[in-house]
Amino acid sequence: MKETIHLLHTNDIHSHIEKWPKIRRWLNEETKKYENQGNNVFRFDVGDFLDRVHPLTEATDGTANVTLMNQVHYDAVTIGNNEGITNSQPVLNHLYEQANFPVVLSNLKDKSTNDYPTWAKPYTMIETTHQMKIGVFGLTAPMALSYDPFGWHVIDPFVAAKQMIDELSEKTDAIILLSHLGINDDKKMANLYPQIDIILGSHTHHLLPTGLIENGVLLCAAGKFGEYVGDVSLECLNKKIIKKTAKTIDIKLLSQDIADINEITSYKNQGDKLLEGRHVANVTSKLNKTDYLITTTLSAMKESSGCDVAIVNSGLFLTDLGPGEITEKDLHDCLPHPMNLIKVTLQGKDLIRLAKEVVKNRDFLRKFPIVGMKFRGKYFGEVWYDGFNYNEETHEGFWLGKPIEMDKYYSFVTVDHLAFVPFFPTIEIAGKIEILGPSFLRNSVAMYLNKQNDD
Repeated sequence: MKETIHLLHTNDIHSHIEKWPKIRRWLNEETKKYENQGNNVFRFDVGDFLDRVHPLTEATDGTANVTLMNQVHYDAVTIGNNEGITNSQPVLNHLYEQANFPVVLSNLKDKSTNDYPTWAKPYTMIETTHQMKIGVFGLTAPMALSYDPFGWHVIDPFVAAKQMIDELSEKTDAIILLSHLGINDDKKMANLYPQIDIILGSHTHHLLPTGLIENGVLLCAAGKFGEYVGDVSLECLNKKIIKKTAKTIDIKLLSQDIADINEITSYKNQGDKLLEGRHVANVTSKLNKTDYLITTTLSAMKESSGCDVAIVNSGLFLTDLGPGEITEKDLHDCLPHPMNLIKVTLQGKDLIRLAKEVVKNRDFLRKFPIVGMKFRGKYFGEVWYDGFNYNEETHEGFWLGKPIEMDKYYSFVTVDHLAFVPFFPTIEIAGKIEILGPSFLRNSVAMYLNKQNDD
């Protein structure tokens, strides 16, 4: 018996919900069109649907995004790092309570129970009109450094994949992987496990306009930020795939309804209104983003972490704060980045090397635009220190005014994206890195400013 299956997929939307009306309409209309032709249609999202850069996502802890996803009745989704590590464990445990779709996730377990989270399952089964059974499992980027302090144990995705394939091969006629691992790991996965028929990819924001065959496995991906959507066509005979093709569709080419603009505007207005109603602090003078706000933030970081020295880059600060009342909206406008504080411990000699890396890259980074790695601003900017000084002429470093000892260990607080960017390799290579809980940089600033009011 012959049949055709369509897999409609989205990935890495990152709360660009200004694209959502078009995407929703395309998903619903294509589903209806294919079903009217007698074809099977299944819909998937491959993670990072939410991003706290959008005020509505921030204000609702992502539940507004799940409400949007419910509008298209996805057949399965997996999570990306933006769902997994920009939410505390309690928030993530409640995120999908109202979801009308299954979350599939095979490589994450709750450390307290050593079991899969209650809101996810390792795989799901879907069935076509001619009883062809398809197993769908999901994998997320194994960012152990971030997941572990949040109460999660992340499993090697290749180990988890083997377990899923061994189980699904006995139960299904085809296997689909929802992979939030990135293009390189997708290729590796295909070469290790050709039993997988389709990999719907994401994470590295790659676009595969017509898919990519790797070791017989069809790799697919629809770029980033809702700029594209994907459509995979499977021709099947007697419950076996005999042909598989992929295409992506540029959202700009899709028609826009008049009502779309009002809907898009309402999302931001709702988020702004919710955040505006949440008081943070009052400040008597303006905190300028080019100086006083940076030094205030460095003090907040030190107080929040217990470290004597703090390091931050100026490009994080997008607006001034104050004078007068500061709300959560003000803080979110200023610091929209989903960044956690980290404690980095280095030997003195490595601290000096880090300072040299900063000097070497300074002119380049001043106006260097960054996309991703938790950065949601425009340019990297300058590196600011509080408690540490480096003399470029003598190559001497000073910690709280005293000369750095080469073999002594020193700990400072900074933001996690400095460990992700490639410009300061000493942090990752030589540093002992500890994530200081699930709170963001803006939460530390909020607590500091609020305490200053009380004092």
